[in-house]
Amino acid sequence: MRILVTGGAGYIGSITVRTLLDAGHEVVVIDSLERGHAEAVDPRAELVIAPVGHKGALDSVLHGVDAVMHLAGLIEVAESQSEPARYIDANVAQPSVMLQAMIEHGVKAIVFSSTAAVYGEPEQVPIPEDAPTRPINAYGLSKLAFEHLLEWAAVTHGVHSVRFRYFNVAGAWPDGSLGEAHSPETHIVPRALDAIYRGEPFTVFGNDYPTPDGTCVRDYIHVCDLADAHRLALEDLGAIGTRGVGAVSGASASPAVGAAAESRVYNLGNGEGFSNLEVVRACAAAVGREVNVSLGARRPGDPARLVASSEAARRDLGWTPARADLASMMTDAWRWHVMHPDGYGS
Repeated sequence: MRILVTGGAGYIGSITVRTLLDAGHEVVVIDSLERGHAEAVDPRAELVIAPVGHKGALDSVLHGVDAVMHLAGLIEVAESQSEPARYIDANVAQPSVMLQAMIEHGVKAIVFSSTAAVYGEPEQVPIPEDAPTRPINAYGLSKLAFEHLLEWAAVTHGVHSVRFRYFNVAGAWPDGSLGEAHSPETHIVPRALDAIYRGEPFTVFGNDYPTPDGTCVRDYIHVCDLADAHRLALEDLGAIGTRGVGAVSGASASPAVGAAAESRVYNLGNGEGFSNLEVVRACAAAVGREVNVSLGARRPGDPARLVASSEAARRDLGWTPARADLASMMTDAWRWHVMHPDGYGS
């Protein structure tokens, strides 16, 4: 298949692009490079430098495309609380232009990288796909809004979609050639690795949550496992024509959507939660040094515990995380950090 990957120059996007290429697909990437890196894009892929809402660029790349993998967007919870309008623009308004362009060009399949933040404070853990969606930050709200647009597109235009709600992502391409590089860096794993390497104290935000050690608990997934899930979903959508439409999979798909097209939601994760303190200690083990942890105040908009039930993805897509242990994720992330102490350098 020929696949358009939005945000393909980012952390998850670049690794997903390589995974698709290795599986024999043809890939074109559209990325503004505001937070991505041209150096991260596999040379086998075509790179178009433009924002995801650039209609002219979309018209130029969507011809001949079989499906879209939408990974572009803003992802920082704290930033979304201080700049909500920016998140609505990047995660809803601009992607809506992309969705309309897809419809105009007859592209009927999309895999969307959503977030577990759509659930807010969950009523049960592990969280099933049919749990209530009550986001408590602008990031989760913006992602949920685009999910609703995909439901509309399924009903009105027969656009088939798979929406992935996933949790914290860690790790790197196993040989250390691709990894996480943000500026500024806000994610706990690369920040902890860097602090430990430099012998600096590391701050964990919040130690009064209702969890075993008082710090936030998250369900971590290796970035390569995440990329594999996206590939499987894409290939499953590509098989729709051979099995017909109207069947709805995934616990949270609605009957109304299913009447027009498949619109499925899957959680992705390992099913186990790791606290922030556990993650920092695993980083220290990967580096081979002690860590000095200081405790700071809670960040606004952070739920206490997010752990996924991924049974639907395992059942429907045949997805099984191959790198589920925290040690493997931190070891791969550390290998990337050692080989690229300044990220991609761009």
